Order: sequence, then C-alpha cells, then structure tokens
Amino acid sequence: MKTLWDRLHRRLYEVPRLTRRLSFAAIDALLAPIALWCAYGLRLADFWEWWILTPGLPVFAVAPFVAVALFWWSGVYRILVRSSDRTAAFIIARGVVGLVIGLYVLAYLAPHLMVPRSVPVIFGILYFLMTWGSRLAGQSYFFWLTRRLHDLEPVIVYGAGRAGLQLHMALDAGREYEVVAFVDDDHTLQGTHISGRRVYPPGELQALIDRHGVKRLLLAMPSIPLRRRQALVKRLSDLDVMVQTVPSTPELLTGMARIDALRPVTPEDLLERASVDPHIDLLSPSIRGKAVMVTGAGGSIGSQLCRQIVALGPRLIVLYEISEFALYSIDEELRDIALAVAERDDMAVPAIYPVLGNVCDGKRVGEVIEAFGIETVYHAAAYKHVPLVEQNVLGGLANNVLGTDAVVREAMRHGVERFTLVSTDKAVRPTNVMGATKRWAELVCQDAQTRSTGTVFSMVRFGNVLGSSGSVVPLFERQIKRGGPVTVTHPDVTRFFMTIPEAAQLVVQAGAMASGGEVFLLDMGEPVRIDDLARRMIELHGLKVRDAATPDGDVDIVYTGLRPGEKLYEELLIGDNPMPTQHPKIMRSRENGVDAAELADLLAGLRAAVENTDVAAAIGLLCRAVPEYRPIAATVDIVATHRPATDGKAGERADKATSGTGVGGGTGVAEINVVPVSFAPAQRR
Repeated sequence: MKTLWDRLHRRLYEVPRLTRRLSFAAIDALLAPIALWCAYGLRLADFWEWWILTPGLPVFAVAPFVAVALFWWSGVYRILVRSSDRTAAFIIARGVVGLVIGLYVLAYLAPHLMVPRSVPVIFGILYFLMTWGSRLAGQSYFFWLTRRLHDLEPVIVYGAGRAGLQLHMALDAGREYEVVAFVDDDHTLQGTHISGRRVYPPGELQALIDRHGVKRLLLAMPSIPLRRRQALVKRLSDLDVMVQTVPSTPELLTGMARIDALRPVTPEDLLERASVDPHIDLLSPSIRGKAVMVTGAGGSIGSQLCRQIVALGPRLIVLYEISEFALYSIDEELRDIALAVAERDDMAVPAIYPVLGNVCDGKRVGEVIEAFGIETVYHAAAYKHVPLVEQNVLGGLANNVLGTDAVVREAMRHGVERFTLVSTDKAVRPTNVMGATKRWAELVCQDAQTRSTGTVFSMVRFGNVLGSSGSVVPLFERQIKRGGPVTVTHPDVTRFFMTIPEAAQLVVQAGAMASGGEVFLLDMGEPVRIDDLARRMIELHGLKVRDAATPDGDVDIVYTGLRPGEKLYEELLIGDNPMPTQHPKIMRSRENGVDAAELADLLAGLRAAVENTDVAAAIGLLCRAVPEYRPIAATVDIVATHRPATDGKAGERADKATSGTGVGGGTGVAEINVVPVSFAPAQRR
C-alpha cells in the first residue's frame, strides 16, 4: 500500500505544468458557486431560502465560467504553486474584484435575479479566501512531497530577517536543502517562528547541529557591518560545519546575484580590517558621460573594473582583450548589468564594444582609440603570474613593457585625457621578472607624463587581490575540495590583501585624483600570514587541519619553500614619502624616473632583443632599467633554451641566457656581464 501511495504522490508531483493550471481552473470553477451560495446563506441567515435562490440560478450557472475567464486574463494561472506569495495574493485579489464589480453590474441590469446588495461583497471575500487557500494547500502539499521524494540536506539559516526569510522561501522551492531552524542574535526574534521554523539563540547552535545532523550553515545577513560580520564568521568557523553566505547587498541590488546564489565564506570576510569604501564624488569624474577603454578587460581586475565603470554611466566602454572567450564572457555579463543599472537609476544604457586585440599592436590600439574617441584609458592588460613570467622572460617583457609603451604612445598621440596603469606591489624592489617588468612599465608612464601636453598619467599599485586569477584563494579552494594537501610556500610568508571591488575602485578613484605622474596605493592595514589564511579556509569548509596537535584532522598543510623570485614579504613604496589624498585610505607618492633619452634607448634595445629572441640581452636591459632587480638562477625563457641550434647562433643565445642568469653558478650582476650589453643603471632624474 505504501508503495502504491508513493507512486501516486510521485505522479502528482511530476504532472505537467499545463495540467496543474487546468486542475486549478477546475477547482476555481467549482468554488465559485459554492462561495456564492455561502454568501447568500450568510446574508439571509439561512442556506435554503429557495424563494430568493431560484431566481438567481442563472448567476450560479455563469459564475464558474466568468471566474475562470477573469483569472486567466489577470494571470492567476501563471503563478507557480511553489512560489505563491503576497504577489500571487494580489493577482488573485485583482481577479476577485473584477468578479465583484461584474456581479454588481449584473444585479443592476437584471433586478429580476434578486441579488441582495451585500452578496457580491460577501462572495468576493469568501471566494478570495477559498481560492487563495487552495493555492496555499497546493504549496504545502508540494513542499511535503519534495521532502518525501528527495533526500534533502538539513541546513540552519543564521539570520531571521528579510534575507533569511527570502532564502528560506527559495530553498523550500528547491530540491536540495531543508531549513530545520533559524538562529539570530536579536533577542526579540528568538523564540518566534518563521514559516514553521523556530528562531533559536546562538548559544543553542551547537546543540541544533548535533540534533539535526547539520553539515552546512547558511549566513543570511548581507547588510551587517563588516566588523560584525568578521567577528561572526570567525566564531562560526570554529564549528564543525561548512559555512556559506548569501551574496552581498550590492550584488543583490544590481541583479548580479540571486538570494539563493550561495557561496562559501571567503577570506575576504576575515580580513583583519574594514573594507575601504569609495568616495562617491571620486568615482564619476573620469567616467560619467565619457568614452572609456579598458585593456585586459576579461581579466580578474579588468573585468571588475568594467563592472564598476558600467554602473557609473559612461557614454561608451571599449573592452580590449586578447582572449576571445574572456571577451565574450565579460561582454555578455556587462550587457545584463548595464540594463539592470540603467533601469534602476533611470539612465541611458551605455554602448559596449568588445574588441579583440593585443596591446603590443600599437597600430590596432591607435585605431581603436581614434575610432571611438576614447577619453579615459585603464591599462590592466599584463602577465602577472610570477613563476610563469620567470620562465617566459621575453613574453613577459614584450607584454608588460612594450605593450604598455605602445598603449601609452597611442594615448598621447590621440589626446586621451586620462591614463591609469594597473601595477603591483611586486614592482617595489623587485626580486622577479614580473615585478621588474611592472616597475619598467611605471617608468614608461612617468616618462610619458614629462612629455605630455594633455594626457594625465597615473599608476596604481595593488597588493594581492583576493579571488583574482592566480591568487592563493582559488588554489586553496581547489586543494581543499580535493582533500588536500594545501601547499604554502613558507610558514612566515606574508602578503598585503585587498578585495577585487577595492582594487577596481582604487583604480577609478586614482584616475580622478591624479595630477600627473603619481603612484597611488591603498592602505591595506597589516599584512596577512598565508599560513593563517590557509587554516581559516580549511575551517570555513567545516574541516580541521591535520598537524601534530590534531593528528585526526582532515587536511594537511605542506610547506613547499619559496618559489623562484618570491619574497617573504612585500612592500608598497620605493621611497618613504607617502602623501595624503582626498581619500583617507588612499596615499600617493612621487618616485624618481629615468632620463628620457636613456629610456628610449632601453626600449629600442628591448624591441631588438625580443625580435631576435635574445634573452640575455633582454635581462641585461631589464637590470639597467630597474637596477634594484637582480635575476636569479631560474630566470630563463623556456622557448629560447629549447630552440634547435640550426645556425650555431641559437644554441649560443640559449647558453648566454642560462649563463647570464646564473644557472649552474651563482647569481647577480657579475654572472650576467658575459652578455654584450652594459649593465650600468639608467640615469635617474
């Protein structure tokens, strides 16, 4: 018998949507004469007054058809049963009001039907309660069937406010999770019930987890202050459950995410500082009503920049990107965001132009700037992965230095108003090729400012950006999901961290504040130990670190040693003269550049070295441009070292490359002097 009932329930659960609509239409048709009869009975205090019911029989016959027709016209049957809410009640009420008005008109035009004046109102109230009740009953049955037919995971929602209620409704409509309880710090909510679930104080959280076998806790407090959120997440990370959170309020408001788009609590929530909020008046000057171009628009920083820019009302935005897939993805996303923001703020939708191109192709860059009348350029295109650039020296130099030079020259030639370079803290006293190339790119911008008559050049130095491609956060996520081990280079290595929104806002604000040639950087508080970051991420996944203190833990942390070119700690300034800006958390600095003639010679030499695949010469030029940089043994170009020696010269170039970078015998300038390029540092000014 139980199997028969289960089969029947499953058949009902899986009926097509059209069948459900027709079923509710039949129920509504049946309820219409019942509600009308009850209205007569309540008005006359007798349900069997045939002397007045008999003349009104035509009304009873017509009411079901009119009711279904009005409900169909008003959209009642487009309401999903599982999502019946106040909006659905309003739609049903609208149809019922139409019925009541129609009944009054009928009573006025056909007095022989003997419809009492109060009957239409009583009928409307009763019919609304019956039809709305049928939807609630259907919804309850649907949720009961979902729990019965699917193996739902029990979860606890922390936060019994509006976000918690919306999350509960969204999860109830799904087939994955069952909310077993709410938890909230608010004493006025504790002990109350929300949709049949009780709200408990935080002190009972561990008992609830044990009682219901909960493995996942959902944090539904998107708008609480960051410091309170950090303290809460830190407390929850001690529990043996995975902690996930709903999207932030800005993501919900802009339509970038839904309330049920749950994500793991990230280390952003555990930064030992409050997030740096932008000054609104600094966000718009370089963007609103302007033609803006972002190079590297599909990267993690470039794409976030584009999201911020679109929301600030540019006239148009050009997405300049070498990767077709990255360009397609950000273009599709921005069009949705632009429509949502334009509708929300009642402004024109900016034109979005996706352009495939390489920043090293100066002709292409110039054509794009001229074609669209670009006024503001944000140069985010760069190779930034330290180990990869360390093994691809020529590619890194070509893209990061020559690419920047090409974009800078075209920006000046076409009269761009503002140019902002996205740089890195690794450019300060660099120990790797990537950092040195970014410092050289800064020097290119500084030199351009001395020759510019109209374009304002500025640079922005980032710390490590949480969640960007190549950062430790996605790597740790993947390693934890695989069950470990989590790899940390050194137990004492520290990094400055900033969030992706902070990074994008810093770029935009720096461009607005710049007067020309400055380096801007964000006050990111104290550096974070990567070892601590790894441990927190493991705990936030409901797991424990396996070490000497907890041998029965879940995930190991393995120390692999510093990678080639990697520092134990990073710096933000070359000098010690940071100056304040209009924003209390953003500083500016003016740093020494290179003599213009010397820089031109270095760039010309670099073009020749890249053209001839001469790694040793390229590294020599890099050391002259950035004298604080010292190449290390692992600095090679893997293509150059594997080229066949067809003419005897290719092998010689490869030998020079390896010997010049100290492979097999020490490091430093003495090792590199074997190449026929002077390593005297460029003249500073």
